[in-house]
Amino acid sequence: MDYLQRIKSPIVREFEDFRSLFSEAMSHSDGLLSQALNHIRQRSGKQMRPMLTLLSAKNYGQISEVTLRSAVALELLHTASLTHDDVVDESDERRGVPSLNAAYSNKVAVLVGDYILSTCLLNVSIAGSKEILHDLSQLGRTLAAGEILQLQNITNKEISEQVYYQVIDQKTASLFQTCAGVGALSVGASKEDVEKAKIFGRNLGMIFQIRDDIFDYFDSDVVGKPTGADMAEGKLTLPVIYALNHSPYESMMPLALKVKAGTINADEIAVLVEFTKEYGGIEYAQQKMDEIANDVRLYIDENIKDPSLNDAYSAYLEYAINRNL
Repeated sequence: MDYLQRIKSPIVREFEDFRSLFSEAMSHSDGLLSQALNHIRQRSGKQMRPMLTLLSAKNYGQISEVTLRSAVALELLHTASLTHDDVVDESDERRGVPSLNAAYSNKVAVLVGDYILSTCLLNVSIAGSKEILHDLSQLGRTLAAGEILQLQNITNKEISEQVYYQVIDQKTASLFQTCAGVGALSVGASKEDVEKAKIFGRNLGMIFQIRDDIFDYFDSDVVGKPTGADMAEGKLTLPVIYALNHSPYESMMPLALKVKAGTINADEIAVLVEFTKEYGGIEYAQQKMDEIANDVRLYIDENIKDPSLNDAYSAYLEYAINRNL
């Protein structure tokens, strides 16, 4: 049994219920809007975050309509943020297919993102929980703040791990944190258990992002994105940040600043990638990921008593650490 089968095993029926509601939310009868939503829906991915919401709910109680609507709302918020991010980043692709802004236009992408965000709010209202509404609203603010921080960081000549962690905490970890917390909240878990679930989710999100950043240093036929894609978009991630701050070669810093300025070329990116590998950037990032994974395992051991759920959570962690796309 592969990772995804193990993750889904305790929530097979509920996950299908979620998929049905999400598909309904991402559908419309009007021509252009229908086409645009269908374009996004076809590249919706594995939907790991809704799985996390459902697993968290099942661990603390019985999955309900509140859980399902909350999971849909979270995935809609995530989808809307990605749609808007592609416009901001001027991205041409997402998950190997043209992004919505590339397939249509920036105007269409922004408006469709707004429509999806409004549909998110509609599902939260159906869920009928003020606490969940609060958490999703806060998440929306955090995701936007993280994107702005990332843009602001481009002009910052200081290259530090602290800023890197601030960005991924707001852009990735916060989403996983809210998914796990809302899952627990939707079934009436105690405040203490909700907080534990949130910390677990945040740690899991950090692992996901660090693993994703490691992808940037390997050939595109090995992982799901081209080598140096993050650098081409002006992003310096943990491996290269470590190498820049722990090597004697100051000559690499001008290349790093060219990444931030968006003026670096493919040959220069290749130099930075090889420099990062040579000076331990990959190993360091993996070490940090493993340190966080120890905290995740401790949470699983102490809080997930049902054997099937324990295996699903463990598979989720293993997938986050070992995935190739």
